[in-house]
Amino acid sequence: MRNPRDFGKPLALGAPEPILEIPFKPSRMIHFFDPSNEKMVAKLPDLAAKSDILLGNLEDGVSVDRKVAAREGLVRIAGEIDLGETALWTRVNSLESPWVLDDLIALVSEIGDKLEVIMVPKVQGPWDIHYVDRLLAQLEAKSRLDRPILVHAILETGLGVVNLEEIATASPRMQGMSFGPADLAASRRMKTTRVGGGHPGYRVISDPDPDNPDAPRPTAQQDPWHYSIARMVDACTSAGILPFYGPYGDIRDVEGCETQFRATFLLGCVGAWSLHPVQIEIAKKVFSPDPEEVRFAKKVIEAIPDGRGVHMIDGKMQDDATYKQCQVMLSLAEMLARKDPELAAAYGFEPAPVA
Repeated sequence: MRNPRDFGKPLALGAPEPILEIPFKPSRMIHFFDPSNEKMVAKLPDLAAKSDILLGNLEDGVSVDRKVAAREGLVRIAGEIDLGETALWTRVNSLESPWVLDDLIALVSEIGDKLEVIMVPKVQGPWDIHYVDRLLAQLEAKSRLDRPILVHAILETGLGVVNLEEIATASPRMQGMSFGPADLAASRRMKTTRVGGGHPGYRVISDPDPDNPDAPRPTAQQDPWHYSIARMVDACTSAGILPFYGPYGDIRDVEGCETQFRATFLLGCVGAWSLHPVQIEIAKKVFSPDPEEVRFAKKVIEAIPDGRGVHMIDGKMQDDATYKQCQVMLSLAEMLARKDPELAAAYGFEPAPVA
C-alpha cells in the first residue's frame, strides 16, 4: 500500500508538485474534434467561444493512417490557435496500442503547458493509471513543466466497472471519469449496437389483468446504464473528482440525447461529450441549472442562512438536507453565470465586471 503522504510528492525528480484538490471549472460539454481534419480545425475558434472544453481526439474515430497526422495536428493547434479560456484536452490512444507512447512523449514535450487533461481510454484498473502517472511525471520533469497534467479515465470495460473505486483514487492526477457505453456494451456482451441511450427491448411489463388476461399490458422502457453511471458518480464524488457522461451516438435524435444528458445530470454528472455542434447546445441547456430551480434555491438559502432548523417555504418542508441541495445548485449557477451573460440574466445575477 502506498503511503498516503506520498500522494503530495512528485513521482519523478524535477516534476511539478501534484494538485491535491481538483479544480472545478465550467465543464458542461467536452467537444471532440479530429485534429487531422482541416475543416474541423478551421471551426475551432468559433467552437471555443461556445464550448467549455475542446478535446483533440487521437483514438477511436481517427483511422490508423491518420494517427500521426492527428497528433501533429493537435501540436499545431495548441501552438497556433487561441482558444481563449476554453480548456484544451486530448484523448490518447489506448495503452495497448502502438501509438500511445509517442502520443504522450510528443504532447507533453511539445504542448504540455497548453494541455490541461489527458483522457485515457479503456482503463481496466488502478495499474493503468499508475503507469500513466509515473510516465507523465518523468516527461514533465524532462520538459520542465511547472504544472502537472491531469488524467481522466474512460469507463468502458466490465473490469473497469469492478475497479471503479480503485481507479478513482489511484493518483492525485485523477481529474474525473467519463462513461463509455459503446465499448462497455461490447465488453459485457450486451446485445445492442447503440451508442448511449436506452433500447426498446430493455423494458418492464405489468402483470396481466386478472379480469381480462388478453388485454394489452402496459410496458415502460428502462435505462440499461443507470446502475453503472450511479456507481461512477459515487466513486468520483467520494474521491473529489468529476463524473461525466460520454457520447450519444445518434446525432439526429436530439430529444433522445437531451433526455440521456438530463438523466445523468440529475444523477450527478457535471457534463457530457458532444460529437457534433448541435450537442454543444443540448449540453449547455441540460447541464446548466434551470432558472426556476436557481431562484427557489436562492429563496431557501436566504430564508435559512445558517442551514438550521425546519422551515416551510412555498408549502414544502426545507431543512439541512435541502439547504445543502440548494447550495449545490446555486454554486453551480454562480460559476456558470460568470462565463455566460445570458445565464447570469436568466438567474437574476449581477453581470460580471468587465476586466
